[in-house]
Amino acid sequence: MKAAHYPGSPGPTPVAARIRRGAGRVLCAVLVAVALAGCGSSGKQRPGSPAAQGQWPQVQPANPAAANAVLMRAIGLVGTPYRYGGNTPESGFDCSGLVSYVYRDMLDLRLPRTSRELANVQGPRIAPGKLAAADLVFFGSKGNVTHVGIYVGEGRFVHAPSTGGTVRLDRLDGPYWRDHYSGARRVLR
Repeated sequence: MKAAHYPGSPGPTPVAARIRRGAGRVLCAVLVAVALAGCGSSGKQRPGSPAAQGQWPQVQPANPAAANAVLMRAIGLVGTPYRYGGNTPESGFDCSGLVSYVYRDMLDLRLPRTSRELANVQGPRIAPGKLAAADLVFFGSKGNVTHVGIYVGEGRFVHAPSTGGTVRLDRLDGPYWRDHYSGARRVLR
């Protein structure tokens, strides 16, 4: 993925800031529990965008242990610097590098390297209201996929958003992400 800036995207969340201050392990466990509990969010809905609703449905992953491993690793990388072409914690991450690293590191699952190739991975397309932990969520415009993240639950996803930024948690129904959402894929079965 080319280095990109996401203008409507907010800065690091309070959760990301706490992780950087060293509360990572405890916070990761809490985030996973909350993510799997399915809390609420609201926002403006447009056709094809993530559900803007009071509650995000709780969808059980087909393989809860694998999904938990992916979530723990992805959330543990919050705060890692963005770097175009990066694919390790030491070098930093771009969006597809983060996804490929997490799945390879935790499950020895080799995924394609670009967001566009990831969007074409075999597996069912998932409606926003049916997202389960560890599904891949995609963003772009005019039919072009330009960004990818890992869904963690309650309408949130982990991703490496832009040059000068860090890996962070954002909401699917946030203004920028809602308007650029292009779909999701399930890779864990």
